[in-house]
Amino acid sequence: MRPRRAHRGFTLVELMVALFALALLAILSWRGLDGMTRAQAQTASRSDEVLTLQVGLAQWAADLDALIELPNSTALNWNGRVLRMTRRGSASVADGVLVVAWTRRIENGNGVWLRWQSPQVTTRGDLDQAWQQADVWSQNPGDDLRRREVSIVPLQDWEIFFYRADAWTNPQSSDAATGQANPFSGATAPTPFAGAAQTRIPEGVRLVLQLPQGQSVSGQIVRDWVRPTLGSNKS
Repeated sequence: MRPRRAHRGFTLVELMVALFALALLAILSWRGLDGMTRAQAQTASRSDEVLTLQVGLAQWAADLDALIELPNSTALNWNGRVLRMTRRGSASVADGVLVVAWTRRIENGNGVWLRWQSPQVTTRGDLDQAWQQADVWSQNPGDDLRRREVSIVPLQDWEIFFYRADAWTNPQSSDAATGQANPFSGATAPTPFAGAAQTRIPEGVRLVLQLPQGQSVSGQIVRDWVRPTLGSNKS
């Protein structure tokens, strides 16, 4: 008969080495999963920041495209602090217009690009009041005015230029005016905003944004807008 072979088990040292190897593999696997999760979250956050900036720039262009010149009214004005504009609020100017404002404000120590929009107005008095509220909102807004604002992106600094007389100029320089109204095309009914003179919309508006470091998009962004009704001899 063959002798019985003794079965040998793991020693304590071998067991501890095996446990250490398993623990090391678990740690490496956890770090890999944690890195993937962080990378996905960071990618999603950066994508949201880029999308928000794109939406903000699209809204900027849409507001300018909807500018309307009303009798005895300012369609577009930059006072060095806030850009205010009067734009169509619906298909017909007889239904009312909106006052829209863009500004940069310091919030919690950081600059933020903001947009504000008034309710739709139909009378001269309401239009003047909304125009004044837009200026107040840019300086020291109350809770009522803040409810109508939208935060776009962090903003370190910004500049505005108007294209007039074949050159980019300071918007705060003297602007040409015309005494003839140019109402929204398609509106056949008389407008409720009566008056005589108006400020002419510039041929173009240049927006220069300085985005802070640490964002998905940083540095300087230049966005030019050209008046849709500009003649074909201009580019």
